[in-house]
Amino acid sequence: MSLEVLGSPIMQTPKIIHIITRMDMGGSAQNTLLTCLELAGRYDIVLAFGPSTESRMIPEEQAIVNRRISRFQARGGRVYRLPDLFRRIDPLRDTLTFAKLLIWLRREAPSIVHTHSSKAGLLGRWAARLTGVPIIVHTPHGHVFHGHFGAVTSKLFLSLERLSDRITDHLICLTRGELTDYLDLRVTRPGKASVIHSGVEIRRFQKPEVASGTIRSILGLDDRTLVVGTVGWLEPVKGPEVLLEAMGHVWQRRSDVHLIYVGKGDMEEPLKADVRRMQATDRVRFLGWRQDIPDVMHALDIFVLPSRNEGMGRVVVEAMAAGLPVVASRTGGLPDLVSDGHNGFLVPPGDALSLGRAIMELCADRDLRHRMGARGPRRAAEFSLQRMVEKLDALYARLLN
Repeated sequence: MSLEVLGSPIMQTPKIIHIITRMDMGGSAQNTLLTCLELAGRYDIVLAFGPSTESRMIPEEQAIVNRRISRFQARGGRVYRLPDLFRRIDPLRDTLTFAKLLIWLRREAPSIVHTHSSKAGLLGRWAARLTGVPIIVHTPHGHVFHGHFGAVTSKLFLSLERLSDRITDHLICLTRGELTDYLDLRVTRPGKASVIHSGVEIRRFQKPEVASGTIRSILGLDDRTLVVGTVGWLEPVKGPEVLLEAMGHVWQRRSDVHLIYVGKGDMEEPLKADVRRMQATDRVRFLGWRQDIPDVMHALDIFVLPSRNEGMGRVVVEAMAAGLPVVASRTGGLPDLVSDGHNGFLVPPGDALSLGRAIMELCADRDLRHRMGARGPRRAAEFSLQRMVEKLDALYARLLN
């Protein structure tokens, strides 16, 4: 884009507006915020998001989000808040948000609107279309066609995504698996979508600030204890109860293995009740949300992600960067990260018995754990924040030209 001043063209920095439902410590939100932070200055970046109250963030989480937003603003980025944009379906609030987006986008006149996740993707793309935004990009961050809702709601979202793809110029998938799903489900067509992995700050997880022995000591664990851990929302789609059931199979043979959950969610109390019922309270720790996840990672021996559905699984990249062997579900984009038998194991989602067997195999073979873990950092480097930003920058340039 350019302006004519006294006969000489002056290039105008393209304006790109990113829209996402909530800004919390979840993978999609942090991916979006880091993208905006790194691209601020190259483009006129505006970040729009909802109130994020559904995330129920504790003060420490909110403080980290606020600091990153402040860094983004210090680099010239702007923030626009949408007070009625919630993740849950709410016809009244959704209508208010859509009307507000129409007025705001018409006033801002961006070159590109880039939406993230399902709800913001639907409202943001159609508002952009109706206000004449020339380029519309969407990143689903994993789809909601299974594992999140019931059959009827899932089919509704599938139909809406197929319709919305008609007004979308480019679809960004986080993994090859996600792209395959979108093509197989006829949501989009070849040539209209590409894979750009979610970028991870690799170096934070390669060198912890606190020694693993110190973290273990704080948690009441010694160096001889085998520790299995997971990090993420304690919600049904993440399968935390599948992991607990799998550990029940492990404990039948190895009572010395401990389990750590890092994260929070609606399933925390039911999980704790199940732990008490299994008489395993001395072998399971619920750490809640932590600021020192890189340090906690280095205190683990095995990392597990038992998700029923997963867009990419940024936390698996973090675990690989920390040198951990990984056991994960064969779903979504996780096969892009974990090569079965190379840097970890893949098991069918929801299969506690297979998950337990894979964990047990790693528990029983120290050399196998070390070999698989040692392959992680090189694999993790393929998913760095720098590589993601370079690919996004190239995509925007191509679309603008």
